Amino acid sequence: MHLRYKDKAQTPWKKMNKFEIPFCVVWSLVDGALVLHCTEVFQFSIGFVTTAFVGHLGDVELAAVTVAENILDTSAYGLLFGMGSALNTLIGQAVGAGQLDRLGTYTQQSLIICGTTALALAPVYIFATPILQFFLHQPVDVSRAAGQYARWAIPRLFANAMDIPLLMFFRGQSRVWTLAAISGVALAVHTVLTYIAVRQLGYGLPGAAVAGDISQWLIVAAQFAYMIGGRFPDTWKGFTMCAFNNIGAFVKLSLGSAVMICLNYEFMAILVAMGFSTAIGIRVSNELGAKRPMETRFAVLVAVSTSIFMGSIFMGVVLIWRTSLPKLFSDSEEVIHGASKLGLLLALTVWMISICPVLSGVAVGAGWQVSVAFINIGCFYLVGIPMGILFGIKLKHGTMGIWMGMLTGTFLQMAILLAVIFTTNWDKQAALTEERMAEWGGKEKLPLMKSPHTDDQMTPALEKMLAQDSKKNVDLLCTE
Repeated sequence: MHLRYKDKAQTPWKKMNKFEIPFCVVWSLVDGALVLHCTEVFQFSIGFVTTAFVGHLGDVELAAVTVAENILDTSAYGLLFGMGSALNTLIGQAVGAGQLDRLGTYTQQSLIICGTTALALAPVYIFATPILQFFLHQPVDVSRAAGQYARWAIPRLFANAMDIPLLMFFRGQSRVWTLAAISGVALAVHTVLTYIAVRQLGYGLPGAAVAGDISQWLIVAAQFAYMIGGRFPDTWKGFTMCAFNNIGAFVKLSLGSAVMICLNYEFMAILVAMGFSTAIGIRVSNELGAKRPMETRFAVLVAVSTSIFMGSIFMGVVLIWRTSLPKLFSDSEEVIHGASKLGLLLALTVWMISICPVLSGVAVGAGWQVSVAFINIGCFYLVGIPMGILFGIKLKHGTMGIWMGMLTGTFLQMAILLAVIFTTNWDKQAALTEERMAEWGGKEKLPLMKSPHTDDQMTPALEKMLAQDSKKNVDLLCTE
């Protein structure tokens, strides 16, 4: 839904009745989440396409790519995404408070932090073979093949380090349609490149990895051109040395975000939930920045209930297709049978991890990363992993038992986050937002802007500021 206004005297919330406001909040979350979902699906499908092509080369190649992407890439991306989630909090609250000139500086700080993190992770890719073989006990042939693939995939690691802050920059301003288009084009290009490299030229794993590198850097180049192309005059003022000021506070929040996210990164299996996670994170941070606790509470309720409904749908899809989907990735009857056997447990997992990312999105929007990080540590390290060892090793249930133990930790985490969210005093959280922004954004070097004075305290600062420009059509909800 596109909600635009030209009359500078008109503000949307004042003109809406009590039925229109809930509908607009619901539609903005759903519409924004669907567009974000498309973006996530397109980018995730780059690895999906790679696995589908490489899997038919042989079982070793399939295992190598699966190990490299599910262990190395997912862990690295989870850490990078967690570090970048601090930017999601700060940008969302800055937009809600009308402090648009801070977005560019925040984004540059996040690029520095994520780039440094990628540099620290590069040795893991370089020495992937011994790490997989000696520490994770993977077969020798699989470790060697996965190590070869990982070394060729190092450029993609640095592309992800740039991609994540850029995504946060655009999403925080609800400029998401262009991102979906860029990702869709990149997916098409990647499919062609992978087909040529793997099927036509026979370059195998190195060819597949290079095709992925090119596709990911194509996304970053297009996003960067979009950012500096003059479409964001209020939020992108060019590169500045101020990005290095007070970066320690940003690092502190980023580390908390990373611990919170990477301990819970199995939710990549459900990308609709990723879309809702980002959408609710943006909505919560915007509403808190604008000091609207009632709208925050309503948005959280809508997002959680919608994620439960969507999770139930996906659970049904998994149950129906559990014997057919494995055939896309392998011709081995043993692999297909093993994957189908785990389909029932996968269905339950899909339902749970359709809800958890949305709860994490609420936490990111509210700036609770550090607190939720401790919840995740307790649920997974003190409950999930011990239960997995008990069921899988002690009681000899194998993979099924380990999976059941981890699901126990996921369920506990979900229950605790639900309890925390629905007992939160959102009025207090809205009052703390300005103080939180000053602490994390660097109070001395980047002073907070004063919100325009008005007698109507329910009108958000951003809407009042934009309403002064009668020549512009302004998007107020989660669409361009």
